[in-house]
Amino acid sequence: MTLPLSVLDLSPVPSGRPPSQALHETVELARSTEAAGYSRFWVAEHHNIASVTSSAPEVMIATVAAATSRIRVGAGGIMLPNHAPLKVAETFRVLEGLHPGRIDLGIGRAPGTDQLTAFALRRSREALAANDFPQQYSELLGYVDGFPEDHPFAPIVAQPTDVALPPVWILGSSLYGAQAAAAYGTGFAYAGHFGEADPAEAIRLYREGFRPSGRPGDPDAPRAILAVAAIVAETGQEAQALGRAAALSMVRLRQGRPGPLPSPEEAAAHPWTVQEEQLAQAFSRFATVGTPDVVWEALQRRAKEADADELMVTTNVHDPAARRRSYDLLAQVAGLSVE
Repeated sequence: MTLPLSVLDLSPVPSGRPPSQALHETVELARSTEAAGYSRFWVAEHHNIASVTSSAPEVMIATVAAATSRIRVGAGGIMLPNHAPLKVAETFRVLEGLHPGRIDLGIGRAPGTDQLTAFALRRSREALAANDFPQQYSELLGYVDGFPEDHPFAPIVAQPTDVALPPVWILGSSLYGAQAAAAYGTGFAYAGHFGEADPAEAIRLYREGFRPSGRPGDPDAPRAILAVAAIVAETGQEAQALGRAAALSMVRLRQGRPGPLPSPEEAAAHPWTVQEEQLAQAFSRFATVGTPDVVWEALQRRAKEADADELMVTTNVHDPAARRRSYDLLAQVAGLSVE
């Protein structure tokens, strides 16, 4: 059986182009990857980062789902501490009502931004410092499944009530997410494109600790997605040039000066410092770059080592056509097909 492949998209902003154009390119990528046989298309939540425009995932999910017909569409993810749990429950019930059987609710606990922007989103220092993800998640479910009679929010129900909450996936870049997903009986998606924990250890903890929730949409058995960064091109030289530009973008982000995605020409002309080269080398641990056969072999190995059921690929390159081509080449070598 072919290893399922999915897409994680951040609506990357190429240098020299208006940021809003990245939103339209996300929709085009969704259409393209659906036609290529990918299983899911998830959009991220980030705020105040010049290299991406993925600031309103619920809007993008609705737009992408309306522009496609088969591929599952979801959040990778909704950063729950940035939102009122009631609003998340309402939003995703509405999305499920509009696109039944095609919506995923991926939930994370990171801010997806810097501390000042997180404060602007949450509107209080108490909320900024709170470590209450379990309480927030329980509250989210309460608006769908019902609260105990003596709960202050017992009279409140997320509308529309005739649709289930979409399947929940808890995201993680550390071992905490794995343990939370296991305890709540949800799917688990590990951020292998930047997480510092060992993906194999995270997924092992998830599988060993998994307890089915019995909720509609939640899996009866563990289900693990491994997110990976990959860039594919017809030639190794082209792939390396694209990868070099992606590395420069990540270097700038790590240096606290994020900007639009540079082109391969910009990266080639950049006067790399020793520190930047070291940061780029660190980035290479997370990104798989090369020709289709090379990348597919490496990704299969990563999936096997991590014991992942599915791979979710994120590809950030300057040219939207090259990005679509990268996904097409990977789909072809992986043998994806549309049922």
